Amino acid sequence: MSLYGLIAQNKSLRYLDAVTGDSYTLPDLMKDVWDITERPALAFLYLDNSIASVKMLLQCLNSRLTLALLSPKLHPDYKQRLEETYAPYYIYDVTRTAIPDWDLQDNMLFCNSRGIRNVIHPDIKLLLSTSGTTGSPKFVKLSEDNLVQNALSILDYLPVNNSDITPLNLPVFYSYGLSVFTTNSIAGGQIVCGNRDVVQKEFWEDMERYGYTSVAGVPYVYELLHRIGFNRKEYPSLRYMTQAGGKLNGILIRSFGEYMADRNKQFFVMYGQTEATARMAYMPPHDLLTKNGSIGKPIKGGQFTLAPDTSELLYSGPNVFGGYATLAADLTTFERLPVLHTGDVATCDEDGYYYITGRLKRFVKLFGTRINLDEVESILKQEIQGETFACVGVEDKHLLVFHRLTGLEEGYIRSLLAKKLGLHPTAFKAKLVDDFPLTPNGKLDYTSLQQQDISQVQH
Repeated sequence: MSLYGLIAQNKSLRYLDAVTGDSYTLPDLMKDVWDITERPALAFLYLDNSIASVKMLLQCLNSRLTLALLSPKLHPDYKQRLEETYAPYYIYDVTRTAIPDWDLQDNMLFCNSRGIRNVIHPDIKLLLSTSGTTGSPKFVKLSEDNLVQNALSILDYLPVNNSDITPLNLPVFYSYGLSVFTTNSIAGGQIVCGNRDVVQKEFWEDMERYGYTSVAGVPYVYELLHRIGFNRKEYPSLRYMTQAGGKLNGILIRSFGEYMADRNKQFFVMYGQTEATARMAYMPPHDLLTKNGSIGKPIKGGQFTLAPDTSELLYSGPNVFGGYATLAADLTTFERLPVLHTGDVATCDEDGYYYITGRLKRFVKLFGTRINLDEVESILKQEIQGETFACVGVEDKHLLVFHRLTGLEEGYIRSLLAKKLGLHPTAFKAKLVDDFPLTPNGKLDYTSLQQQDISQVQH
């Protein structure tokens, strides 16, 4: 059965508009379906979490369209580059009222006036970005079956039920936020749609008004909750919390784990990657405190192994993607990989619980957003031509830029990357070096840079 078909079976499902308080059934949102032909085509959806975006997402799921879910906050230059690369037939963008050479078909929905339709493999239902906010043309290709199987595996362990009231506080264009949307649409009750997060007082007003039964968050969300004293208050309606999107500090795992356990509630720490649709592993709450720091065990239908030479964590399961796309021609193929190389180095204890000990790939997660460090270097090299930059991630807390330009102010680097990547300037730091250490084969020695004393970072 299709993902939309599973959602349509949930007779308890209601979508609530956080702005107006209006409640909608699925048939309500499907009444005024915009005119899409049954022919396959590519749609770029720059979605927020408003009821209008949710309506658009549901209507597209119930079509033969292939959907690329993207952040509406992407830099306009990145949007243009992506659209030129992939030539979508439809664009939905909550931030634009006009696009040159595109016809406005409906509210915020544009149609390609040139009538271009990509040749798309029938198994490709969804395209998700691999690089957060850098505007990379690289997408993960996911099938309808990927989405369905992963949603059902998540529902196998999360206690979602039809009396739940769930906030959409994570972006639906992000694999974690999308999984919150799909699982609760299939088995939940009310889903509160809106663009409010835990730093806004309106979120807490809504929590009290509607009685949220769960909260989902990436590590920085839990860091914020800790700072604002979440664990000093009571939330009678709350049944469980979930965390994914990067490694959470062990102290906070214990703090939230104990808080929830003391109240007979559950805290789920999970592990996943976009290439596996969303989730690959979860930590059973009853073992959370005794196995602090573990990503847990594979989800139902999934399997982990460790590469014998590198200890890289390998995953197999029905939620593994069908390859990457970096240009429109890549949409003609879908080849599900038998094994996903996660890029994470791991160990496994005697009870079958896995622990991530490092990374092979050059990615960092900042505020829950996956950033490709090589792409950040390219941005800097384009803006400041002729210079070399080296970027490393520091414990998923910030991105550290090494450079050799004496007159280059850290404030300039911070503001440039903040603008280009859509993140807060405090996510970036810079360090002046006399020269870059090199490996024996002449490449930048990132390991050596990573080990440098970061206490000397410029201020």
